[in-house]
Amino acid sequence: MMKNNATNEKNALLASIRTAMRQAGVDACLIPSADPHLSEYLPEYWQIRAWLTAFSGSVGTVVVTQEFAGVWVDSRYWVQAENELAGTAFQLMKIGTAADQAHTQWLAEHIPEKGVVAVDGRALGVAARDALQALFAPKGIRLQLALDMPGQCWDDRPGLPTAPIRDLPLEYAGQSRVEKLARVRAVMREQGAQWHLVSTLDDIAWIFNLRGNDVSYNPVFLSHALIGLESALLFALPGKIDCALARVLASDGIEVRPYDSTAQVLAEITETDTLMLDPARTTCALFDRVRAHKVRVMNPSTFFKSQKTEFELKHVRRVMEQDGAALCAFFAWLEDVISQCEHKPLNELMIDERLIALRAQQEGFISRSFGTISAYNANGAMPHYRPTPAAHAQIAGDGLLLIDSGGQYLGGTTDITRVVPVGEPSDPMKDDYTAVLRAMIALSRLRFPRGIASPMIDAVARAPLWERLAEYGHGTGHGVGYYLNVHEGPQVISYRAAPAPHTAMQPGMITSNEPGLYRPGRWGIRIENLVCNQHAGESEFGEFLQFETLTLCPIDTRCIQLDQLRQDERDWLNDYHAEVRSRLQPRVTGAALKWLLQRTEKL
Repeated sequence: MMKNNATNEKNALLASIRTAMRQAGVDACLIPSADPHLSEYLPEYWQIRAWLTAFSGSVGTVVVTQEFAGVWVDSRYWVQAENELAGTAFQLMKIGTAADQAHTQWLAEHIPEKGVVAVDGRALGVAARDALQALFAPKGIRLQLALDMPGQCWDDRPGLPTAPIRDLPLEYAGQSRVEKLARVRAVMREQGAQWHLVSTLDDIAWIFNLRGNDVSYNPVFLSHALIGLESALLFALPGKIDCALARVLASDGIEVRPYDSTAQVLAEITETDTLMLDPARTTCALFDRVRAHKVRVMNPSTFFKSQKTEFELKHVRRVMEQDGAALCAFFAWLEDVISQCEHKPLNELMIDERLIALRAQQEGFISRSFGTISAYNANGAMPHYRPTPAAHAQIAGDGLLLIDSGGQYLGGTTDITRVVPVGEPSDPMKDDYTAVLRAMIALSRLRFPRGIASPMIDAVARAPLWERLAEYGHGTGHGVGYYLNVHEGPQVISYRAAPAPHTAMQPGMITSNEPGLYRPGRWGIRIENLVCNQHAGESEFGEFLQFETLTLCPIDTRCIQLDQLRQDERDWLNDYHAEVRSRLQPRVTGAALKWLLQRTEKL
């Protein structure tokens, strides 16, 4: 009955959108998963897709016409979206292979000549608009950016967040905001720009050494920034910056302005000035207000913050020890409960509760860095599955439990995935587990030229799986922030990404190493560590980099088919476990210490 009621509600919302479209003379409504900052995680005000459809995943694009309603999602969400959209008027549209049709192509094909597609310009990037217009031009299809079709129908839309903005102490930031602004201004001068617009929340948080709580999991705050050669404006929501912090910012040459005045201030920049901006990270609503000459480049702060300093890495290494100690206590508890599951029922929801409680005992812990994934057997085959009170599994019988979790600490951000056996996993499960482990080890041991495009090293991790005619739909690695977004650029280890110059691997970058293998309806396996680019040496062929593994937590050896591991792979795992034992042993006691010693025994 609850499912039917929810479905009826979503269908009623869809009907109201269509009515608004007819009244406005719109042929299609495009709803991206985005906000005025083109963020990955959105404040409730901008979670339009979740409000309109039954799909609760973090990424997906909606298209509505009078005859069609679809949600485009990649392979991470296929199973989830199929289940959640079942019975609704929304059709699942899969993307991820060359044969799949993107929403942009679908619109270009299905919208009539000289038709109108409405999309809120406040949530559409300039680069995305350029791509749409190129596809629409042959048929004369017009984009209407001034209509917020869903907003006209969302009667109880949540307000914008009100949590205060916090100063990040220099003892954690390492560089002052004055120093960071000077680095940005140096690039502005190179580009001949008097002004630089920044709308990406993690860039703003990094430049100004500020943190917030406006978006789930990422310690950022809604804001825009306009940086001049001699001054800087920070546009923030009312009441979020108190008087004391405003005075500190003013002493560093930063003036606080109202959040909703950004567009007007941009419009006042004279035509003779030059404004530097990132077209992939700037919305049309702001871009179109600028009369000044525009220089399109990637935000320089994106590169600066991706290359962690040795000061930052020292904090990160300490955080990894803290996180590892919490994980030792967690896995000791988990194995004890699993061993007594007949008397102590265990379910997927209990995993997150325990992880939060144990991480919260560590100094400097702030929050989770993303929604914890605890997935047993078939649920593990959905890479971004998350249990809910309404839908979760009991952990009992024989199988594999996948746990992907992370924490935000004052000194860094963590992200780790481990798979543990429950009962007696089957040989096919162990075969898959061993293949994924070999994939993770292969990338961990890689040496590569400095400056290589990160997508180009993806095949190294996938090769052990390709040998078995297996593949996974997500990327192998994403950048990770320093007490910032758990997903950050510019580097990405995925052959599906273009190997562009901005994806070059440079020293100090922290990236996830997380190959996987998923059997729909059966099980899923992913093993993940965070790694950091470090100098490996120089030769007549140039400078080379290698990975320092940052994550400190044993990898369960009970699911390994030892006869499928080469000796050099065993050596890597033994060396890794020796490092884990050495650095975590002083931080744990009792059951956690016993578990650590047991799980780091030499193969």
